[in-house]
Amino acid sequence: MLLDFSQISTLEKQQWLNNAIAPRPICFASTIDKEGNVNLSPFSFFNVFSSNPPIVIFSPARRGRDNTTKHTLDNVLEVPECVINMVDYAMVQQTSLSSCEFPKGVDEFIKAGFTKEASTMVKPPMVKEAKIKLECRVNEVKSLGEEGGAGQLVIAEILCMHVAESILGNDGKIDPHKLHLVARLGGDWYCKVDETNLFRVEKPNTQLGIGVDALPEGIRNSQLLTGNHLGLLANVPELPTINPAFSDDRLKNIIQYYSISPAEMEKELHIYAAELLNAGKVSDAWQILLSGENI
Repeated sequence: MLLDFSQISTLEKQQWLNNAIAPRPICFASTIDKEGNVNLSPFSFFNVFSSNPPIVIFSPARRGRDNTTKHTLDNVLEVPECVINMVDYAMVQQTSLSSCEFPKGVDEFIKAGFTKEASTMVKPPMVKEAKIKLECRVNEVKSLGEEGGAGQLVIAEILCMHVAESILGNDGKIDPHKLHLVARLGGDWYCKVDETNLFRVEKPNTQLGIGVDALPEGIRNSQLLTGNHLGLLANVPELPTINPAFSDDRLKNIIQYYSISPAEMEKELHIYAAELLNAGKVSDAWQILLSGENI
């Protein structure tokens, strides 16, 4: 299926993009106008782009249906400050409620039932219920166009961060098991980060992985090992060798039982290696696979 973006409407572009580029973190931005009226609204076109200086960007785009601008955009053009309150599962329904297009001057803190908390370095208040708050100075607002749907990039520098102690681990850092962040998908869909979907991917910081192209052919062309399995195997800094001290009863049984059928033996070894890789036991998986390669 090919989508030619020059041939579809702005609404269709937005629908396809929102579903395809996901999940997206939510910028729950509190802003204030020059008269002191506070606005609170969520935006999922948002991310961090620099750590020195610490820069986040979010986009209160022009409305696609009538090309009007949002109160958040109007406010940061008047008072170039904001607070970005990170959204977790405990506050997602109230956050959604605040996205209603209330008239100018209506306080979404009150409408959505959130508590104002005074900021320390900027004028807009923080959302007390949020476990992470970023006080920001708006350095620039960059327009990507004047038509409906055009992004309006709010480039904001983080001045300070407030972090609830309840989400810290024993190491004093943010524990993703305690912070159930919410992310935006397309349409009515969201997702939640919790213990059921967290997983680790070890990254080579100082050493290069050998790469999938360096894997032995029998492993690289396996019909049973997935791309993820090959990625794990190829992330070692050098091709492993057989460890004479390695002992595994299941390996012994596979070799003994399937010794007369090399194809079946390879299949069983690859099944076992896949189970080990799923459990994060990369070194053991390599020993199982190397045993098959050297028989």
